Amino acid sequence: MPKRWNPAGVPAPIGSYSHVATVPANTTLVFVSGQVGNLRDGSLAGPDALSQTRQVFANLRSVLDEFGATPDDVVKLLTFVSGTEHLPGFRAARDDVFAEWYPGGDVPAHSLAVVAALAAPELTVEIEAVIAVRDMPGARRDP
Repeated sequence: MPKRWNPAGVPAPIGSYSHVATVPANTTLVFVSGQVGNLRDGSLAGPDALSQTRQVFANLRSVLDEFGATPDDVVKLLTFVSGTEHLPGFRAARDDVFAEWYPGGDVPAHSLAVVAALAAPELTVEIEAVIAVRDMPGARRDP
Protein backbone atom coordinates (compact mmCIF):
# COMPACT_ATOMS: atom_id res chain seq x y z
CA MET A 1 0.00 0.00 0.00
CA PRO A 2 1.35 3.47 -0.83
CA LYS A 3 2.42 5.75 1.99
CA ARG A 4 0.81 9.18 1.84
CA TRP A 5 1.54 12.33 3.84
CA ASN A 6 1.83 16.08 3.91
CA PRO A 7 5.36 17.27 4.74
CA ALA A 8 5.63 19.89 7.47
CA GLY A 9 7.41 22.33 5.14
CA VAL A 10 4.47 22.81 2.75
CA PRO A 11 1.06 24.40 3.33
CA ALA A 12 -1.90 22.17 4.13
CA PRO A 13 -3.71 20.81 1.05
CA ILE A 14 -6.46 23.08 -0.26
CA GLY A 15 -8.58 20.09 -1.27
CA SER A 16 -8.91 16.33 -0.95
CA TYR A 17 -5.37 15.16 -1.66
CA SER A 18 -2.04 14.31 -0.06
CA HIS A 19 1.04 16.23 -1.13
CA VAL A 20 3.26 13.14 -1.30
CA ALA A 21 2.78 9.44 -1.99
CA THR A 22 5.43 6.73 -2.20
CA VAL A 23 5.15 3.09 -3.16
CA PRO A 24 6.70 0.17 -1.32
CA ALA A 25 9.21 -2.23 -2.80
CA ASN A 26 7.85 -5.26 -4.61
CA THR A 27 5.04 -3.40 -6.34
CA THR A 28 4.19 -2.88 -9.96
CA LEU A 29 3.01 0.55 -11.04
CA VAL A 30 -0.07 0.48 -13.24
CA PHE A 31 -0.77 3.64 -15.25
CA VAL A 32 -4.47 3.97 -16.04
CA SER A 33 -5.50 6.13 -18.98
CA GLY A 34 -8.06 8.83 -18.41
CA GLN A 35 -11.44 7.34 -17.59
CA VAL A 36 -14.60 9.19 -18.58
CA GLY A 37 -18.26 8.89 -17.59
CA ASN A 38 -19.23 6.22 -20.11
CA LEU A 39 -21.05 3.06 -19.09
CA ARG A 40 -19.76 -0.30 -20.24
CA ASP A 41 -22.00 -0.17 -23.33
CA GLY A 42 -20.40 3.15 -24.33
CA SER A 43 -23.36 5.36 -23.46
CA LEU A 44 -22.86 8.36 -21.22
CA ALA A 45 -23.86 7.98 -17.55
CA GLY A 46 -25.54 11.38 -17.67
CA PRO A 47 -25.13 14.91 -18.97
CA ASP A 48 -23.77 16.41 -15.74
CA ALA A 49 -20.46 16.25 -13.89
CA LEU A 50 -22.01 14.58 -10.84
CA SER A 51 -23.24 11.51 -12.74
CA GLN A 52 -20.17 11.36 -14.97
CA THR A 53 -17.76 11.59 -12.04
CA ARG A 54 -19.58 8.79 -10.21
CA GLN A 55 -19.23 6.65 -13.35
CA VAL A 56 -15.56 7.57 -13.72
CA PHE A 57 -14.91 6.25 -10.22
CA ALA A 58 -16.97 3.13 -10.98
CA ASN A 59 -14.78 2.58 -14.05
CA LEU A 60 -11.64 3.08 -11.95
CA ARG A 61 -13.02 0.58 -9.45
CA SER A 62 -13.37 -1.96 -12.28
CA VAL A 63 -9.71 -1.40 -13.19
CA LEU A 64 -8.70 -1.89 -9.54
CA ASP A 65 -10.71 -5.12 -9.44
CA GLU A 66 -8.94 -6.36 -12.59
CA PHE A 67 -5.65 -6.23 -10.68
CA GLY A 68 -6.96 -7.44 -7.33
CA ALA A 69 -6.27 -3.94 -6.00
CA THR A 70 -8.25 -1.66 -3.71
CA PRO A 71 -8.62 2.12 -3.49
CA ASP A 72 -5.78 2.04 -0.95
CA ASP A 73 -3.48 1.04 -3.82
CA VAL A 74 -4.14 4.29 -5.73
CA VAL A 75 -1.00 6.41 -5.59
CA LYS A 76 -1.99 9.39 -7.73
CA LEU A 77 -5.00 10.78 -9.55
CA LEU A 78 -5.04 13.45 -12.24
CA THR A 79 -8.44 14.98 -12.95
CA PHE A 80 -9.49 17.11 -15.90
CA VAL A 81 -12.75 19.05 -15.62
CA SER A 82 -14.11 20.83 -18.69
CA GLY A 83 -14.93 24.26 -17.33
CA THR A 84 -15.35 25.71 -13.85
CA GLU A 85 -19.12 25.27 -14.03
CA HIS A 86 -18.57 21.50 -13.63
CA LEU A 87 -16.42 21.77 -10.49
CA PRO A 88 -19.30 21.57 -7.97
CA GLY A 89 -20.66 18.33 -9.47
CA PHE A 90 -17.18 16.82 -9.66
CA ARG A 91 -16.39 17.78 -6.05
CA ALA A 92 -19.69 16.43 -4.73
CA ALA A 93 -19.19 13.05 -6.41
CA ARG A 94 -15.50 12.89 -5.48
CA ASP A 95 -16.28 13.70 -1.85
CA ASP A 96 -18.92 10.92 -1.74
CA VAL A 97 -16.54 8.39 -3.27
CA PHE A 98 -13.59 9.45 -1.11
CA ALA A 99 -15.76 9.13 2.04
CA GLU A 100 -16.40 5.51 1.02
CA TRP A 101 -12.93 4.67 -0.32
CA TYR A 102 -10.87 6.58 2.28
CA PRO A 103 -12.96 6.83 5.46
CA GLY A 104 -9.86 7.66 7.52
CA GLY A 105 -8.94 10.55 5.22
CA ASP A 106 -5.76 8.93 3.86
CA VAL A 107 -6.39 10.13 0.29
CA PRO A 108 -3.95 9.77 -2.64
CA ALA A 109 -1.95 12.50 -4.29
CA HIS A 110 -4.34 14.25 -6.65
CA SER A 111 -4.04 17.09 -9.16
CA LEU A 112 -6.96 18.89 -10.77
CA ALA A 113 -6.90 20.85 -14.01
CA VAL A 114 -9.74 22.85 -15.48
CA VAL A 115 -9.56 22.55 -19.26
CA ALA A 116 -11.44 24.05 -22.20
CA ALA A 117 -12.72 20.68 -23.45
CA LEU A 118 -12.22 16.93 -23.33
CA ALA A 119 -12.13 14.37 -26.16
CA ALA A 120 -15.87 14.70 -26.86
CA PRO A 121 -18.07 17.74 -26.24
CA GLU A 122 -20.50 15.92 -23.92
CA LEU A 123 -17.73 14.85 -21.52
CA THR A 124 -17.29 16.88 -18.34
CA VAL A 125 -14.74 14.89 -16.29
CA GLU A 126 -11.77 12.62 -17.02
CA ILE A 127 -9.54 11.02 -14.39
CA GLU A 128 -6.19 9.23 -14.80
CA ALA A 129 -4.75 7.03 -12.06
CA VAL A 130 -1.50 5.44 -10.99
CA ILE A 131 -1.93 2.26 -8.97
CA ALA A 132 0.71 0.33 -7.00
CA VAL A 133 -0.12 -3.37 -7.31
CA ARG A 134 1.54 -5.74 -4.88
CA ASP A 135 3.80 -8.23 -6.66
CA MET A 136 2.88 -11.79 -5.85
CA PRO A 137 5.06 -14.70 -6.94
CA GLY A 138 3.49 -16.35 -9.95
CA ALA A 139 0.75 -13.71 -10.25
CA ARG A 140 -0.19 -12.57 -13.73
CA ARG A 141 0.12 -8.81 -14.10
CA ASP A 142 -1.04 -8.55 -17.70
CA PRO A 143 -4.67 -9.72 -17.80
